[in-house]
Amino acid sequence: MNKPLSFSQSIWVLLAIFAILFPALFWGKVEPHMPLFGAAIAAAILLRIFGIPWKQMEEGIIKGIQSAIAPILILCLIGILIGVWMMSGTVPTILDYGIAVIRPEYFTISALFLTIIVSTVTGSSFTTISTVGVALMGVSTALGLDPLMTSGAIITGACFGDKMSPLSDTTNFAAAISDVTLMTHIRYMTHTAIPALAIATIFFALQGKTAHVNLDAIQDIRLALEQHFTLGPVTLLPAAVVLICSALRKPIVPTLVFGILSGLLVAALVQGVHSPVVWMEVMQKGFVSNIPNEAVQAIVNRGGLLSMTWSLALILIALSLGGLLQSSGVFQGLFAGLIERIKRDAGMVGLAGSSSILVNVLTGEQYLSILLPGQMFHDAFVSRKIAGRRLSRTLEDCGTLVNPLIPWGVSGAFFTTTLHVPTLDYLPYVPYLWLSPALTFLFAWRRQKA
Repeated sequence: MNKPLSFSQSIWVLLAIFAILFPALFWGKVEPHMPLFGAAIAAAILLRIFGIPWKQMEEGIIKGIQSAIAPILILCLIGILIGVWMMSGTVPTILDYGIAVIRPEYFTISALFLTIIVSTVTGSSFTTISTVGVALMGVSTALGLDPLMTSGAIITGACFGDKMSPLSDTTNFAAAISDVTLMTHIRYMTHTAIPALAIATIFFALQGKTAHVNLDAIQDIRLALEQHFTLGPVTLLPAAVVLICSALRKPIVPTLVFGILSGLLVAALVQGVHSPVVWMEVMQKGFVSNIPNEAVQAIVNRGGLLSMTWSLALILIALSLGGLLQSSGVFQGLFAGLIERIKRDAGMVGLAGSSSILVNVLTGEQYLSILLPGQMFHDAFVSRKIAGRRLSRTLEDCGTLVNPLIPWGVSGAFFTTTLHVPTLDYLPYVPYLWLSPALTFLFAWRRQKA
């Protein structure tokens, strides 16, 4: 049995990682893949110096990659689904209806509450972003609105609905690991979620008043869509299939497969695309049209399995680093040392939240950011008679909501790839995601237990 890492050794490993990541990302402005790879190498060297055998580190890396299989499969299917839904006319129909119905000055608010509803019903921010979110970004482009503002509203709504939905896997997970009932957990989250959403809503409402729209360009876009796609309610069948399956709590992988199959059916019967060879090309490389309108091309020419390679590579590297740190005992050495130093209940809540954010930053995985701090702090909360709902809310606010703010986070990488907006660019436009954790720390500081 290897000697566990000490608190000071864990700190040295983390300092080495941060010394590589933050200068490269925030000053060098480079893609996150290579800084993460370099950080993993630096961590492995230090861990070997501290006596951790390579075999143990290798097993941790493999375990980290294994945990990436589910999100990787989901991202692959979502890439395929987006391409198929372009070919079937599903997204173009939503785009056409959206342009006709939504007034530009109310667009961001409309996008916010539409994604809240869909995400609450489906219990999945990924499903919401990849379906309704893609269509709303298309509408935004057609209306000439700010893509950062639009992506901010979409991400905010999707994450709020996911967090507050009883169907959400992370919501159920945070409640279970903290030994509280699901509805107790959801009710207690409203103390931070509702004020943060109210502020975000005001933010988007004020920004919407500044919208300016080129009406001639909108008519050209609608005309181009009508000329190259058969639009109508029947093309919305794939979207209805996904929403119904999600509402019935069907697993996400079969749900996405049904969405793809129904999209192929609509493409064949409605759009006249009968060739399986063409289907395979779209599923692999994405939908490509020869529509002369450049704005429409920018909206519909996308999707496909290969469109997700940027996210997939990033997730593999991030979770490899996370597996390395977890198996080597870095988190255990760090958390155990910190817990011993905390004497007040408010400090314990703040430490649990900070630990969740730290795991998020180091691993890019929201489930680990709930699991590891949840396991480490559960007994400490119980022994100090701190309500379990305070732990569950802290884990949700600082785990689920912080992940989309991290470029190499599973959610951050997926949102960037799907919406075509860099994570660090949309960060100022998602106030809900950083206000909710901030309120958690504020309440802990003020010792609020309501």
